[in-house]
Amino acid sequence: MMNAPLTVFPISTLETDKTAETYFVSNADFLQTVFGGDAKDTKPIVVGFSGNPNKVTKGVWFGQVYQQGKTVFSVDSNNYFSLADFHPNDSGEYRRKKTQFNALYAVVLDDVGSKVDIDRLILLPSWLLETSPGNYQAGYLLDVPLTDGLLADRLVNAIITAQLCDPGNNGPRARLARLPVGVNGKHSPPFVCRLEKWNPELRYSVEDLVEGFQLELLESKRPKPKSKKEVQEPHVEGDPVWLPQPEVNPVLTALKHSGLYKTPLGTGKHDITCPWVSEHTDAVDSGTAYFEPDANWAIGGFKCMHGHCAGRNIRNLLDYLDLQANAVRMKPTIRVVNGEIHRVVDAAELELAKSGLYYQQGGLIVTVITDPGTFETRVQDVRQPALVRALAGVARWEKYDARGQDWVATDPPGRHAGVLYDSIEYKHLNVIKGLTRQPYLRGNGSLMTKAGYDPDTQMFGMFDAREFYVPENPSRKDAEEALALLKGLFEEFSFARETDLAAALAAILTATVRPSLPHAPMFHVRAHMVGSGKSYLCELFTAFATPRKGSPSSFPADDEECRKMLLAELLCSPAVIEFDNLTCDLLAHKSLCTVLTSEHFSGRILGISKMATVNTRTLFLSSGNNVGPIQDMSRRCITINLSPQCEIPATRNFKRPDLIQDVLNLRSVYVCAALTIIRAWIFAGRPITEVKSVNSFGEWSALCRQPLLWLGCADPAVSVFEAMAEDPERENLSRLLNAWHQRFGNKPTMVRQAVFEAPRVFLQHNELKEVFEDIAEERGEINRRRLGRWIKRNSGRIVDGLRFVAAPGTRSAEAWMVESVLSVPSVSDPAYQKTVNNTEINADEYARASRGE
Repeated sequence: MMNAPLTVFPISTLETDKTAETYFVSNADFLQTVFGGDAKDTKPIVVGFSGNPNKVTKGVWFGQVYQQGKTVFSVDSNNYFSLADFHPNDSGEYRRKKTQFNALYAVVLDDVGSKVDIDRLILLPSWLLETSPGNYQAGYLLDVPLTDGLLADRLVNAIITAQLCDPGNNGPRARLARLPVGVNGKHSPPFVCRLEKWNPELRYSVEDLVEGFQLELLESKRPKPKSKKEVQEPHVEGDPVWLPQPEVNPVLTALKHSGLYKTPLGTGKHDITCPWVSEHTDAVDSGTAYFEPDANWAIGGFKCMHGHCAGRNIRNLLDYLDLQANAVRMKPTIRVVNGEIHRVVDAAELELAKSGLYYQQGGLIVTVITDPGTFETRVQDVRQPALVRALAGVARWEKYDARGQDWVATDPPGRHAGVLYDSIEYKHLNVIKGLTRQPYLRGNGSLMTKAGYDPDTQMFGMFDAREFYVPENPSRKDAEEALALLKGLFEEFSFARETDLAAALAAILTATVRPSLPHAPMFHVRAHMVGSGKSYLCELFTAFATPRKGSPSSFPADDEECRKMLLAELLCSPAVIEFDNLTCDLLAHKSLCTVLTSEHFSGRILGISKMATVNTRTLFLSSGNNVGPIQDMSRRCITINLSPQCEIPATRNFKRPDLIQDVLNLRSVYVCAALTIIRAWIFAGRPITEVKSVNSFGEWSALCRQPLLWLGCADPAVSVFEAMAEDPERENLSRLLNAWHQRFGNKPTMVRQAVFEAPRVFLQHNELKEVFEDIAEERGEINRRRLGRWIKRNSGRIVDGLRFVAAPGTRSAEAWMVESVLSVPSVSDPAYQKTVNNTEINADEYARASRGE
């Protein structure tokens, strides 16, 4: 048969006019024109559904065979038809599969007007359908149906390569196009499709299309059997990788449409009419239920109590409702598609986030769990093997089976889980800062009383909100009553001073609101002998931070051990970290100093090659006999001194031997008392009592120190200033500055010269030589290099109005001089006044008090 001469139409004939009359062709007439009369065997497939095509399940795209005069189309649905017709399989089913392909009747150009310029429509289309505002689908009828499947593939792929159409999702031979009567559900409200041009007499040969659109038909040979690695997955309608969970349970929808649904019974159970009720004895309509899918029953359940239905299950119900099992799982599906690993991993992260069970913390994927043995709640990082199980729980995973030519269930691939685990950033998972075991304060001072994850504060609350009650607008009287209640807990503790009692109250407030504070000082309980109640007091503080009893640990010997221990502990977001029964001073390990004054702490996780950044919102406690904070820990730690006035404190009898258990039994009452004090201070306008500031802990001072001062308590932070004044390193620096200044004045002096002259001077029993020995003695001699490093480390630090500064000029070795800083008052100056507990005392009185004299 000879092809008619090619006719090229001018562009002007393709322009559309919104005011012009559109064509009305019914879907039945349209299909009759495209495919001709009703064939005996081969038939096209039609698809119709409502809603957004991007959000429907795979099952709706299977469609149904078109039967002329029988198939009914809804004008409110997305209506599609296959551009080819198909043979039935051995079971008589029609499916849009390559193996059942018969012939291609038309091709389409999609997204004309948006992605495809309308000027590229060199050939006048057989039909032009507006599928969304300004966006068209142009169809071209073939003069002779194309039965050569390989040539059909080459033609459609050439149109795709020319960027005249998107790739589609089911392969060239199984493509769908929109019918003229229907809507586009991607829009809200749905857009009603409009047939702008209808010229069915225009039909084209393959050669016409290739020449008119300048297509390049790639050479194709008959396919050889492909190895497993060469098999390519077919495309599907919608997203080829991620099929989201259905918004509505299709089983419930079908039950309601069929009139079988009765009423919900709760917990995913529904009372329904049995589809086979006519077979029941006396047609009794009762005792039948449908169960929604859950973790144990992927496609749900069906149970009828009548004997005639004893052998029927959920699959029988699905068959009756004409539903596919994959369409009713109520679970998202992720498909492992070659070349799409980035999208597969992204979909996996998205489903983890949507589950509400997984979060991110400092570069790690984490979840919140409760230990079944201790009942302690913690944040647990999800390692790569556990991540595979997590991914299997949040989505159904599928891979393409080449033999069955269908998608089948599979386990989440370890490679994909590894890529997700090692990701640099997570764009879907919520950030979790930590856990809180009671209501907590937001940044504006308001109280958060809802449990669970809060996206604003990024905290996760693990508590029963019904147990806690804090007055909405607490008064000063409410705060005073709450303070009296808390003071009653300390009746049998022997505090050395009122400031120690205030520090204990501050520890309770800190334990209560620690998750709300970016930084907070450590609390150290000190006594002169065993049995004074140090550990017991720490237990009491712990009860305000968590309803579970603490697990104290020993103090690390060095910074490396300290770093590893802190990172491992903070990964779990514990309420408390406690160092019990210290036998040495509270050393200023660098890692410990960092976590006390920084909101985050980073390090490499032991056993895996991955860095983690953890939050430090944890209460730190310690205790010991006659030991305390030194060096940089002095300003980071509040000391609470206990001083039982008896010879053997361990033999004392207590009126409340079960104090800790009593507090735990009424924990919500005591926690609310602490919150009431803070909230009352906030509601009173945040009144400020003038005291010395505690650097790095401004927010803590506002919420845990100022409310106590407002209620007339002593300053809980006095011990910080005392510890800094008593710091051994500060004392050595004071001695060295004064001795050096008396010997050398303002004269620049090198360390080797000072060491050489020290034995030759007589200043207060040769103080210069003695302080050199205290700082840098090594094997009976003074190590000049060690002494020089010590001076350099302390240079610029002002003590007694003096400081070391490097002398100007160029020398073979560094020279030092001591200068007087007149603007800084000296502790040794009798005129210097210090403020402690809002009472002015002179420095000598303060020094004697700090020594306990």
